[in-house]
Amino acid sequence: MTTSLWTIILAAGQGSRLARETGGARKQFLPHEGRPLYWRSVTTMAAVPSLAGMVVVFPPQELDARTRELQDLKERFAPGVPVLAAAGGERRQDSVRLGLAALPPDCGRVLVHDSARPFFSPALVQALLAGLTDGTGGVIPALPVTDTVKQVEGDMVLSTLRRQTLRAVQTPQLFPADMLRQVHERALAENWDVTDDASMIELAGGTVRVVPGEPANIKITNPEDLSVLSSPAPAPVPCTGFGYDVHAYGGNRPMVLGGMPIAGAPQVKAHSDGDVLLHALCDAILGCLGLGDIGEHFPDSDDRFDNIPSAILLSEVMDKARQAGLRITHVDLTVVAQTPRLSPHKTGIRANVARLMELADHQVNVKATTEEHLGFTGRKEGIKAVALVTGLRTPA
Repeated sequence: MTTSLWTIILAAGQGSRLARETGGARKQFLPHEGRPLYWRSVTTMAAVPSLAGMVVVFPPQELDARTRELQDLKERFAPGVPVLAAAGGERRQDSVRLGLAALPPDCGRVLVHDSARPFFSPALVQALLAGLTDGTGGVIPALPVTDTVKQVEGDMVLSTLRRQTLRAVQTPQLFPADMLRQVHERALAENWDVTDDASMIELAGGTVRVVPGEPANIKITNPEDLSVLSSPAPAPVPCTGFGYDVHAYGGNRPMVLGGMPIAGAPQVKAHSDGDVLLHALCDAILGCLGLGDIGEHFPDSDDRFDNIPSAILLSEVMDKARQAGLRITHVDLTVVAQTPRLSPHKTGIRANVARLMELADHQVNVKATTEEHLGFTGRKEGIKAVALVTGLRTPA
């Protein structure tokens, strides 16, 4: 059976530490960019190319209202993958267990993420996926501890811990789904009480791997953290980037355009998967950023990029865009080819590119044309694509 990757987004917490500052509102539902805070995690997860779907776990007493809210958000912003709702439990681990029960049977890997950490990137998820190898019980992101940490009892110091061996752990965390189900059932039977799912894997004797976390992946916990949701930003500056790419026919890569396989099309010559459309798009985004071209960042001399899905390259370029404060507002894409006929594929390509970029469908335009039998495309020797990206960049 083919297994899939799903995410559980936890949005069932009480948020009691911030109740006074938020007027009793739970932090995961505070407004951010015109939407509930948990939706930021939904849109970021939706940009992960291999993700099959998500389950958002809500407080049980608010399930009906939040499910309606979620449905409205899905209709307005089209995440591009299924997003389900489930009722949570009293503790965090109860909510994870109930979220696991809502996953489809073919789910083989599962990400568990706290919606109070809204600023992680798709690149972090890719690092977790790369770290989950056979025999690994889980992969978690973590940052080095910079403060000296002491173990105390009451007001007396018992020992000073070696901070070189300590890490501050974040989410999302990645696990084999069957293993996580098993340890949660054992935790329920044996009354374990833990603060994260990796702790369960450790208690059950499993191995947990650490990958570098992201400093921006903060958790909204204390009153001062709320400022990141409402701080005024500098006025953004308009910018434009142009991208162009070509690939010859006669290679060994099945044609992929905009992350979508094109059945019956000529095969292309390429080092990566040869997605000419996403390559042009990456160049256009890099143009907005003043960061050169795709060949500088992902050279064809590097074996790491041999047959790599171009959706992963786009994910990394989009992460650079976020770090640079670029908000993409519109994408205009043109594919030039005498063959194959692309009209039947344009709608699917448009929807998939919008999903990968966390944009609405109306922010992406896809066109296909020929060169009237002129040039290398007219002779059916290859395919080319151009991309124009417009956006707003917030000054550093």
